[in-house]
Amino acid sequence: MRGQRSRAGSPRRCAARFPAVRTGVVILPDATWPELRRRWQEAEGRGFHTGWSYDHLSWRSLRDGPWLGTVPLLGAVAASTTALRLGTLVTSPNFRHPALLAKDAMTLDQISGGRLDLGVGAGGQGFDAQVLGQAAPTPRQRADRFAEFVDALDLLLREPAVSFRGGFFAAVESRTHPGCVQRPRVPFTIAAAGPRAMRVAAEHGQIWVTYGPLTSDAPDSGADHGAAARAWFAGVAEQVERLDAACHAVGRDPATLRRMALAGLDLGWAQQSLGAWEEYTGRLAELGFTEVAIHYPRPHDPVLPGPPVAVFDAISASLASASPASAPAASPHRAN
Repeated sequence: MRGQRSRAGSPRRCAARFPAVRTGVVILPDATWPELRRRWQEAEGRGFHTGWSYDHLSWRSLRDGPWLGTVPLLGAVAASTTALRLGTLVTSPNFRHPALLAKDAMTLDQISGGRLDLGVGAGGQGFDAQVLGQAAPTPRQRADRFAEFVDALDLLLREPAVSFRGGFFAAVESRTHPGCVQRPRVPFTIAAAGPRAMRVAAEHGQIWVTYGPLTSDAPDSGADHGAAARAWFAGVAEQVERLDAACHAVGRDPATLRRMALAGLDLGWAQQSLGAWEEYTGRLAELGFTEVAIHYPRPHDPVLPGPPVAVFDAISASLASASPASAPAASPHRAN
């Protein structure tokens, strides 16, 4: 039942620094399978907690190059790894129907032995939103569609047979047998910045993910990195306050919702040395963040290069000694 909005407390703080933050890696599906298998197995060997893949039909400047389908790719990854958690970052209703996605998520969780994290977001206005020929939704329609999408996914992954008809999706006796290995369903990682999406995260999420407010601090921009960092972390702190308020509004303890930052889309300085990375993750931990994801190096791509290879090597080398012991995924929680 939806609760009434109430005043949130201050952001949950955490005294722990880098060792308290789980580190994941984002591996784009932009190569042939043998090369992608090598990268994913390398990520597992390096000790990353979770491997993530974008779930787009193509992506910006990479649309004319190799780009594999995320669901079958993760199935192959699940069969080629043993311990690494894996997930979508993120899938959206732009081209996914919740009944089909629920079946795929259940299957991936079965193949992986209970290692799937299902990342979901509202979807943007790029190629994915146009490829099926549908009219672009308004911001209000996008928010409504996302709320319905996640409501349906939650139900479809918990119940053996589901029928529903909403404003955007419908299903008749949709069956998800034998169900997820993780009970009552796979964990949801929910991307949210606006008030409606944050409420969805508070109601259904096990992890909330953000890339923070965008600035102009690219690695080679010559920007005042100190000023950019202060502005970025202030923006993230404001997001955390709004997330906590959304949790309180639905009667949920904000401490039960893990928080993840997606690195690499901003604050380029944070990936230029191990020391800068530790400062970045430490400041995130002070804001209550429990996870961070870094992109696998792509040094020849000016749009999304990831960290320099030497820095990526240093970060991953620190994982075995600095990261906490692997822990089970958060139990799916639904606020009352």
